[in-house]
Amino acid sequence: MPPKKVPFYRRVLVLAPLALMAFVILISGSLFRIMGDLIVVNDTPSRSDAVVVLNSGLEYYPRLIQAADLFRRGLAEHVVINGNRKTDSLRELERMGFKRCCPWDSDSVSILTMLGVPEVNIIRISNEDAYDTVSEAEMVGRELIGRNWTTVIITTSKFHSRRAKYIWQKAYEEQLTIAAVSAKTDPYDPDNWWRDARQIRWVLAEYGAWIFYWWKEITGI
Repeated sequence: MPPKKVPFYRRVLVLAPLALMAFVILISGSLFRIMGDLIVVNDTPSRSDAVVVLNSGLEYYPRLIQAADLFRRGLAEHVVINGNRKTDSLRELERMGFKRCCPWDSDSVSILTMLGVPEVNIIRISNEDAYDTVSEAEMVGRELIGRNWTTVIITTSKFHSRRAKYIWQKAYEEQLTIAAVSAKTDPYDPDNWWRDARQIRWVLAEYGAWIFYWWKEITGI
């Protein structure tokens, strides 16, 4: 007895999901790479007044390494660091008598000098109220303009670089020429980020930050 012929629509119901899965697997790598690359910018900088080490976000130490490298190559006359963030809880603890063991800038200065940046060329900016890239740019940028500087390199994590440059350029488009240089030793890999849980969090958070930034721009909140 010949085998019973399977109706065409049943074959479609079985094969269509398999074909869709194969298609998704085929293109997902390319789509993820595009997502990973979109948030990265890495300019070729010219000689500038200063390289600014951004303190918002993650992976801070590779930024210090990159800043020192730019300084040693003669691309920046100064290295600018900022920090000393304070929350309401920390301020309350300080009122109760808490004192930090060492100045907020001590580790950064120690690393930069170890990497060849003379301490006299390090500019420290206490930025207690900064809580994101926008507030950091507002405070630090005003200090730079107050020094009559006009050309600045910002160095930050790869996945944070495009948004950081956009924010700085938008804030100071007529006052500062901005170049963005991603930290080379930053572990973010735009070609394989979706294979690492930590990097998945970085990318999702970065796209979320873009959406929130544009939402604030549209709504004016």
